Amino acid sequence: MSAQRKSVQCLSPAGLHRVSYKEWGDPRNSRVLLCVHGVTRVADDFDALAEAMSDTYRVVCPDIVGRGQSDWLRNPQFYQIPQYVSDMVTLLARLDADVIDWFGTSMGGLIGMGMAALPDNPIRKLLLNDVGPVLNPAAIARIADYIGQDMRFASFDEGAAYIRLVSASFGPHTEAQWHKLATDVLRQNKEGQWIRHYDLNLSIPIKATTPEMALAGQAMLWATYDAIRCQTLVVRGADSDLLSAETAAEMQQRGPRAKVVELAGVGHAPTFVQPEQIAIAREFLLT
Repeated sequence: MSAQRKSVQCLSPAGLHRVSYKEWGDPRNSRVLLCVHGVTRVADDFDALAEAMSDTYRVVCPDIVGRGQSDWLRNPQFYQIPQYVSDMVTLLARLDADVIDWFGTSMGGLIGMGMAALPDNPIRKLLLNDVGPVLNPAAIARIADYIGQDMRFASFDEGAAYIRLVSASFGPHTEAQWHKLATDVLRQNKEGQWIRHYDLNLSIPIKATTPEMALAGQAMLWATYDAIRCQTLVVRGADSDLLSAETAAEMQQRGPRAKVVELAGVGHAPTFVQPEQIAIAREFLLT
């Protein structure tokens, strides 16, 4: 089964921008699964999961603004969760769905938390993939440094080797799976070099975050999490440097009292291309 590429026009304080998304399954199906990727990834990450779930859902996978086939923001200061939530509200209005379930990896999970905490939101079930209200500062610093590097590769193979190196925490994958993970986020520029398919200015708001801002942000994230009322599952990579076991345990005791599943041999973040990982999502979403 193949997906259709569509787009929706969204608004930021700096003007209009287009958000591209992939849609799997029957476009008339009012039951929608929205899958939202991590900070430097794209909609294509969910191809395997979307194909597996499209027998039940219309599966919609957006490229969050600044990534993939979506536009870049004129003002990079708006590359933040409130803008992403606003864009997803616009996308959901376009989809005209009766039932929304949400699968969010890392940043996509934070966007899902922001949406699920809003009064009268449409989310029925929320799967948070290796993310929670407490973000390890060392992991955030690592990610911010990685995002902002202007990496250029002479060949696809050279770029793919780099993607595999920086994505080692995703856990074991086949050669074909590693190739796709690289293909999804690499493109050629006009000079024939291979570069990553996102706006390097994504790093600007992250690098501008002070320790005081981070502490205040953590309090806001816990307040957001505590406001969630829908059924919630947290999937944690056992070796994750972003979501600690302590935070995951606390997420079981407050807010929506999430169920937690831990995956051995995986760090940040599980890719859900493996059959056993897809089975976890199916069991949570369909039972």
